[in-house]
Amino acid sequence: MGKIRVVIADDSNMARGLLRAFLDEPDIEIVGEASNGRQAVELTRNLKPDLVIMDLEMPVMSGLDAIDEIMQNKGVPILVVSGVADAHNALVAMERGALEVVNKPDYSSEQAAEFVAKVRMLAGVLVITRMRARKPLPAPEPMGQPLSAMVMPPLPPTLGGTSYSRVFAIACSTGGPPALAKILSDLPAGFPSPVLIAQHISDGFASGMVAWLAQLCPLPVRLAVEGDYLQAGVVYISPSERHLCVLPNRRLSLMERGPLDVYRPSCNVLLNSVADVFGYQAIGIILTGMGSDGAQGMARIRSKGGMTLGQNEESSVIYGMNRVAIEAGDVYQVISVDSIAATMVQLANPDLKGPSA
Repeated sequence: MGKIRVVIADDSNMARGLLRAFLDEPDIEIVGEASNGRQAVELTRNLKPDLVIMDLEMPVMSGLDAIDEIMQNKGVPILVVSGVADAHNALVAMERGALEVVNKPDYSSEQAAEFVAKVRMLAGVLVITRMRARKPLPAPEPMGQPLSAMVMPPLPPTLGGTSYSRVFAIACSTGGPPALAKILSDLPAGFPSPVLIAQHISDGFASGMVAWLAQLCPLPVRLAVEGDYLQAGVVYISPSERHLCVLPNRRLSLMERGPLDVYRPSCNVLLNSVADVFGYQAIGIILTGMGSDGAQGMARIRSKGGMTLGQNEESSVIYGMNRVAIEAGDVYQVISVDSIAATMVQLANPDLKGPSA
């Protein structure tokens, strides 16, 4: 297997030097360096790297415009390196086709190792070239049984004195922010259930993701806070520095993250707690992402009689987490990301009949 060929785009000589030092590995080769977005586009076109490491604030052409240009010509994996202060633009970059965003690393050996691991992980990802204007494709037929065929015990009118009878928990990783933007923007105002989300993201960027999604979603989007009661029609997003879970009293809790925890925040912690607290009233949704986090939690929800949905391969940036859950038989219905919000609305209706365990 050949070396991983990388292009670095940053207008700072110091920043490029630091990244170059981090990537001084036997299996990685820096094939080009760009000091502005236009150079990044040209180097990517000519050198055909396995990965582009992209800063956002650059002269001549910004990183955002460079990502647009690259993804509309010959899409390649792009890793955005950005400061937390520019978290909003970093999320926009992922919407435009970048795979992930990381904070600008310091000189610590731990951050260097994490950065190199991220480069190795993303370099082999197949990405889709994005057209400037394209007609939306029709949503594929869902796999599994139709919602009308599902049989579930009758729902109580309320849970714990609250005004909701379903609770949605969403697990996602690489490619998740654009999928969440699509789903949440399609939900109607007055959606009658709480929505909890565990999205793998670098430390410091969750607040920016909340602000970004809040602009797109008709529902209130909040960063989860210790002790908050779940409320109908509110979207709660876990910070990466803690793991989000729900307690039996329907309050949110933020668990300490362990030093060996690979997934930040943990999708399994969230899904398992929702399964244990809400049982058959829980609805788990697993989206695009690398690894297997969330698959165990989806199995837990299914075992408690809850509903499970999985994003299909065709609409996934990375068919990984969802693939593991689907192939294990723990996803009741596999659907396109374009169909998830409408399915959530249907399932949130307390008169709808659902699946048996």
